[in-house]
Amino acid sequence: MTVNGIDVASYQNSSYGTAGLGFVIVKATEGTGYINPKHAAQVATGRTHGLVVGHYHFAKAGPVADQVAYFLRHAAPQAGDILALDWEDTAVSAADKDAWLKQAQAAAPGHRVLLYCNRDFWLNRDRTSQCGDGLWIADPGAAAGHPRVEHAWTVHQYSETGGIDHDVANFADKAALRTWAAKGVAAPAYEPFPGASWFTVGRRSPIVAAMHDRLVAVGCDHYAGSANKDLIGSGDVASYEAWQRKYNTQHDKGWTGAALKWPPGKETWDALKVPNV
Repeated sequence: MTVNGIDVASYQNSSYGTAGLGFVIVKATEGTGYINPKHAAQVATGRTHGLVVGHYHFAKAGPVADQVAYFLRHAAPQAGDILALDWEDTAVSAADKDAWLKQAQAAAPGHRVLLYCNRDFWLNRDRTSQCGDGLWIADPGAAAGHPRVEHAWTVHQYSETGGIDHDVANFADKAALRTWAAKGVAAPAYEPFPGASWFTVGRRSPIVAAMHDRLVAVGCDHYAGSANKDLIGSGDVASYEAWQRKYNTQHDKGWTGAALKWPPGKETWDALKVPNV
């Protein structure tokens, strides 16, 4: 389950539509010389309509500490607001990205801090997988809630329609998102390992469908299709065994034989991060 939201900047109206939304993330600043002139009004619209509010900073080349201070001063976040770094300028290094996130978390310890970037930056420019309290991934080529990244994600920007960027947050509902934003829970939550004996061919469960989606997302897709994806079948067996081989190689586990076979084990299950359903 996910929560619908949007992100806005000076290109959008201050009185944007909020029907069906649970959150809005508003551009506040860019570098150390630009403030979104509509920021205050756009934030006010979100608060008036009961949305979870976030603020983002577009990083430019230059001193990181100065940009963090500039952003926090002009964003003026309230308790429960989300903060985010927009990393899409090629002049900003992965090291600068990491430093910004770390310094923002230290300077605003009461707030969640996200990293926003597209798949190219995440897959080809990032070096550490550091994303603060969560990854806000831009992948407009993927269906809402199914970004094509292996890393666990918190927000997925999936489309732009009518001049508005649309997002979903990986939470059961707005209340769960609000609680997380206020640092009331450590989330998003993932399905706990149900035990090896649970994975019997023919079992039907929404957990199986969620597992299917994660296996596809991490590049271990040995499914013939998505029909009856909530039912454990041969595609799940082949796909999960591919995931165990991939995990084994990536982490130099040295597993052989039965350790690479069905059913799933707790370590690879926890690493797969199947969303709580």
